[in-house]
Amino acid sequence: MTVYTTMAGPVGELLLVGEIQDGALALTAVSMGGAKSVLVEPDWVADPEAFTDVVAQLTAYFAGERTEFDLRFGDGGGTEFQRRVWRALEEIPYGSTITYGEIARRIGAPRAAVRAVGSAIGANPLLIVRPCHRVIGADGSLTGYAGGVERKQRLLELERVA
Repeated sequence: MTVYTTMAGPVGELLLVGEIQDGALALTAVSMGGAKSVLVEPDWVADPEAFTDVVAQLTAYFAGERTEFDLRFGDGGGTEFQRRVWRALEEIPYGSTITYGEIARRIGAPRAAVRAVGSAIGANPLLIVRPCHRVIGADGSLTGYAGGVERKQRLLELERVA
C-alpha cells in the first residue's frame, strides 16, 4: 500500500511517499515542487502517522541537529547504473560537496559518463535524504537540481557549505 504525507520545510513543502512493507514504512520518494515533482495518485492513502520518524529526522536536519538519516528506503526502481550512482550519493558526507566526475570515478564509470551520472542523479526519487544536492559542477558551480538550483543553494547553506 502506498502512503503519503506532506511537511513544511525551509525549501518549501515536501511530499513524502512510502510503501508499508511488513508493517513498517519504506520511503520511496521525497519530492518538492519543481519540474520533476511527484504527484499524488488517486489510490494512495494519506497517512501522516506512518511518517512520524521521517518528519522528525527531516525537521532535525533542517534545524542543524542531524547530519545523516537513518531511514528504510524502498526498492526505488531505477536501472543498475542509477542504483550505483544513488549508492554513491549516500556516501557523500554532510557539509561537503563532490563533482559529477568524482561520482563517475567512484562507481568505476569512465569520465565520459559524466552526463549519464547527471541523468541518474536527476532521477533520484529521494531528495534531501539521498543527498544529490551535494553534487556540483567541476568548476564549483551549482548545476541542476530537481527542486531548482535556488533550493540546492539553500540546502548547502543549511549544511554550511555555500
